[in-house]
Amino acid sequence: MGWPWGLTLIGIMTWCYSDGDSTRVALVSMAYIFAGSRMGFGALKLWTSGHLQKELPRYEYQKRRWQKAGKTNVALAQQIEAIIQGLANASYLALPAFIIAANTDSQISIFEIIGIIVWLAAFAMETIADIQKLAFLKAMKSTGINNQVCNVGLWRFSRHPNYFAEWMVWNGLVIAAIPSWLALYQQETVVVWGLLGVGLLITSKIMYTTLVVYTGAVPSEFYSVQKRPEYKAYQQTTNIFFPGPNKTQ
Repeated sequence: MGWPWGLTLIGIMTWCYSDGDSTRVALVSMAYIFAGSRMGFGALKLWTSGHLQKELPRYEYQKRRWQKAGKTNVALAQQIEAIIQGLANASYLALPAFIIAANTDSQISIFEIIGIIVWLAAFAMETIADIQKLAFLKAMKSTGINNQVCNVGLWRFSRHPNYFAEWMVWNGLVIAAIPSWLALYQQETVVVWGLLGVGLLITSKIMYTTLVVYTGAVPSEFYSVQKRPEYKAYQQTTNIFFPGPNKTQ
């Protein structure tokens, strides 16, 4: 729960303390607040419904990685994991807000418009994907059928359309930050300016790696293959991350 509410806090702090153009500050702040709160309320729902009484599969999978790496102090490893998430919020994931909200120019760039459009489309896609999966699970539960593969709607074109959309949410912020980053060239040293640009690229890379390998697709599929007999066939016909047409077996 700490990670998504941390994003919300970034949005609130950006809105309250930034000196940039008010419209630009409001837009990037709301982007963080909406994205963080959406996931934050989802985490609270898991908690109140009792789903957090047992370890989430992604963390069970992480324990397997620790064991394979020879780590025996799981409690310490979990604390380090939490600290890493906090550091990510306070560094790379805060960079787009930090850069955009520092821009005092009242003129909105085409890159910012494109970034906003990408963000809105991705946020809508992520929400729709989650709604479609919840509806599918509810329908299966009502018929008494368990462990079926969700391959309806957006899930026909990607095995993890919600993760892809979450990645594009961050790419939208990175795109929107380009004009503000360019404007900083006149205010910062070349080294600082260059590092900020590299940081934006790393933000996209970190989110891709996280959503595919670290806590997203790979851990999820490790358990899906075991629980759902038809999942292997689903893997052979549907892209893991990037949406695309179905492949023939």
